Amino acid sequence: MLNTIWLALVLIAVAIGGCTGRMKELTDGALDSSKTAVNIAIGLVGVMSLWLGIMRLAERSGMVKLIAGALRPLMRRLFPDVPPEHPASGAIVMTIAANMLGLSNAATPLGLRAMDHLEKLNPRPGVATNAMCTFLAISTSSVQLIPTTAIAILASAGSKQPSAIIGTSLIATMCAAIAGVVSVKWLEKLPMFRLPPAEVAVGETAGPDESAAAEAASTQDSEASEPPPLSSRGRIVLAVFFALFAAWFVLDAFFPGAFGRSIPIDPATQALRVVATAGKLFSTMPVSPPLIAPIFYPPDPPLFSRYVGIVSLMAIPFLIAFFPLYAALRGVKVYEQFVEGAKEGFNVAVKIIPFLVAILVAVGMFRAVGGVAMISSALSPVLDRIGFPTDLLPMVLVRPLSGSATTGLFTELVKTHGPDSLITRMGGTIFGSTETTFYVIAVYFGAVSIRKTRHAIAAGLIADLTGVIASLVVCRLVFA
Repeated sequence: MLNTIWLALVLIAVAIGGCTGRMKELTDGALDSSKTAVNIAIGLVGVMSLWLGIMRLAERSGMVKLIAGALRPLMRRLFPDVPPEHPASGAIVMTIAANMLGLSNAATPLGLRAMDHLEKLNPRPGVATNAMCTFLAISTSSVQLIPTTAIAILASAGSKQPSAIIGTSLIATMCAAIAGVVSVKWLEKLPMFRLPPAEVAVGETAGPDESAAAEAASTQDSEASEPPPLSSRGRIVLAVFFALFAAWFVLDAFFPGAFGRSIPIDPATQALRVVATAGKLFSTMPVSPPLIAPIFYPPDPPLFSRYVGIVSLMAIPFLIAFFPLYAALRGVKVYEQFVEGAKEGFNVAVKIIPFLVAILVAVGMFRAVGGVAMISSALSPVLDRIGFPTDLLPMVLVRPLSGSATTGLFTELVKTHGPDSLITRMGGTIFGSTETTFYVIAVYFGAVSIRKTRHAIAAGLIADLTGVIASLVVCRLVFA
């Protein structure tokens, strides 16, 4: 499917450019997009090295195995082909958690690590497994507690309630996540998406479960021996560590600015601070139907936004400190193991460059010649009849293709309609409940050289479409 979509974008872009005389724009779009792809990949080197090093410590200390064991019932249902004790389970869980908290810098390296583990279980190199497609569907439709970027844009535009879209985004992204999981499980059973027979050597009859178990065993054998259990002193140290973070959480939650603490923050973090001090988050929403009030009015609305915002701010410092500490307390040589894991960051970043160039160049060419605008104009009459705001269409069409372009379109939407208009809040909710599906698939599958994506794209687009529809419906109920 990705081959067809990529070829269609390129050929249609060239055809439109030739008919409209925009060949220069077409060329500039292709060249600029290729540079952007390389810059993105190079920019990922440092972040990926950091998180792959942290992930290495989590694996060698046994923490990933503990996380996977705690969530074994859920993982067995979602990923039946992945052995319960395999490192892939823990990496998947950590990626989902990072996505939920809006920690994109951490989610991408962790997701690439999870894909690497899933590829080790893959008996068909180059072909996406059911577990990979399920993981991609969850990653592109993961529940997000706070749409940080959208809130930051609204806050900078002077919105009276930049955090008002948190509730609608949460509902919409939950609908998208459910649709993504259901669709990926349904599509994998269709004849056109069924896995081809695995290549097995002559005389071998290993089935999927046996090959997965053998791979899991080989992975465990390749790792160092199980580190010694935590000593009593180690448990005390961890208890003190958790107590310190709990104390910092309480100070931020109930005594903001205590002891004169002042931390410089960027716009995204500032948005989280806005969320943390927004006051009555849901109680000021103009809602008419009393039946939906219990859905959007929690018992104590301010606490929800405040707690989630603080957890998001503290998550990365906690993870960076916790995993090395836990590994050290279990006798792991933390510096050496961190460096070993960080070495993979550069190799992975370089490996995904061709895939990023391919997808971003095709998208850049299509956008440069006005392909998105043409589709919007063609669909406008139909959308007007069903009540879909046509001003949102360019953003909806671009969202699966480019995150930066979507940010620009949403910013323009805010300037045109105002930060507190219904259309703007619909756009912010769509921004927070959908994902750049093609970018995520290109990066994740490119890192493990997957060329046959099977039903991953279809499931991701179904999740995006569900998120868009849910956003429109929920926003009309809450804000109209």
